[in-house]
Parts: sequence; C-alpha cells; structure tokens
Amino acid sequence: MPAQGPRVVSDVPALRAAIAEFRRAGERLALVPTMGALHAGHIALVEAGHRVAERIVVTIFINPRQFSANEDLARYPRDLEGDLKKLAAAGTDLVFAPNVETMYPPGFSTQVSVGGVSQGLCGAIRPHFFGGVATVVTKLFLQAGADFAMFGEKDYQQLLVVRRMAADLDIPTKVIAVPTVREPDGVAMSSRNVYLSPAERRVAPRLHQVLQEIASAARQGKSVPLAIDAGIATLKPDGFGPIDYLALCDAESLTPIIRLNGPGRVLGAAWLGATRLIDNVSA
Repeated sequence: MPAQGPRVVSDVPALRAAIAEFRRAGERLALVPTMGALHAGHIALVEAGHRVAERIVVTIFINPRQFSANEDLARYPRDLEGDLKKLAAAGTDLVFAPNVETMYPPGFSTQVSVGGVSQGLCGAIRPHFFGGVATVVTKLFLQAGADFAMFGEKDYQQLLVVRRMAADLDIPTKVIAVPTVREPDGVAMSSRNVYLSPAERRVAPRLHQVLQEIASAARQGKSVPLAIDAGIATLKPDGFGPIDYLALCDAESLTPIIRLNGPGRVLGAAWLGATRLIDNVSA
C-alpha cells in the first residue's frame, strides 16, 4: 500500500510519466475508470485489479458527454477527498483526475460510436449515453495504455459496449468483468443510491427480486413474457415507474430472447421517485 496514499495527477503528460516509471520496473497495470463518489463496488474493482497487476490506476472524471441536458450532471455526487482516502486504504498507486478541458480541449470534435450491443435497453432510453461512454473510455485506454481495465457487471450493457469497442479498435487493454457488489438486502451498489428517500430505499430491493424471478422462470422454461408482466405488476404498487424495461437477453449480443438456448441475462431499469435504478442477473 502506498505510504502516503495514491499519487494524484491531472494531465496526460503527468499520467504517462508516472506510468512509464511502472513500465520501467516491468510492472503490469490495471485501470479502474470511475466517476468518483466511490463505494464498496468501486473498491471491489480495485481489489480485482490487484489480482492481475502490480500497479493500480484509478481515474476519477465525471464525463459530461454521457449526460443529457435534463440529467443529473450538476448534482452528481462529488467527494474527491473521501475517494482518495478509500483508494489509499485499497492500495491504489495512482489517481488520474482530469478536468473537462483536459479531456475535451477546445475544438474537440470526435465521438466513438459502438453499434450492436449499444442498441436497445439503456441505449434506446438514453441515446446519448453510450457514445459518451465509448469516447471517454477510448481516451482513457489510450492515455494509460493499461494491461487490464476493470468494469463492474452492474452496468452490464456498458461492460459489453466497452469490450466491443476495445476489440473493434484493436486496443490491447483486456477488459475484465467484476461481479456486482450488493447491499445486504440485494440492492446493487450505485453512487446514485444516495438520491433515494428512506421510504424509497426500503422498497428498492424489489427490482433485484423481480429480476431473479424472471431469471428463474426462464431457467424453468416458463413463459418469460408472463414473468415480465408479473414483474411489472409487482413493481408498480411499490412506487416504481416509469419502468424503462425488463428484458431477457442473450448474454453476449444482448439480443432480446424469450427462451434460453445458452447464457442469458435479465436486465431491468426503472425509476423510483427521482432515481433511475438499473440492475441485472444471469439466467
């Protein structure tokens, strides 16, 4: 563990200079991209990075290109001081915390667009989102040149988009999936969970429970559409709505399916008050 906590850099030359030191020592590098407001799910990514690499680099950047005009960019949780304390305890070596001008300097006019797995689900509801994600992650991969990048399965569609992008662009960073970290009641950890009122937080576990019920129905060969209808009927009385989607998809292509013929994934996104919750389980 670094004695004084992780070194913090805010520009690309300093990032690359620090990484060059690791490379001269023959050390492998794991990258953990985040938007800050770190919780145990993020720390699990750091811990997973330690299992494959000698050095951990965490990026903290709230990417404006993945927020639309009516979303929560201005109020997204920010706690750099607290984040650095958590990362020091987790043995992080380097933190890259650029500002918007560093990542998108004047005249910046490039966007990375990924087809296929980005379509449907969150891609249909938030059409701006995955272009913003793919662009910033491409930049981070090229800036850091890491051997590995750790992404949580909680954002499952994002994980597949990033994996597709790296493969298609021949970026040699290996994208590693890390299982979702949950609260004791099953709620997937998310920085946005702080938006939930106490009453909303009490019913939030229902989304995970409904996804598990749909997955169980699929594994048993029961009607998936009926299971989805039952899930919607369960969530609405608890205050969920709108329900953006509940879906059974192929685990690799995210093509919607109604019967399992291989690995599947049940995914859901629903509003609870002013908070949009997303989650998924294997089927």
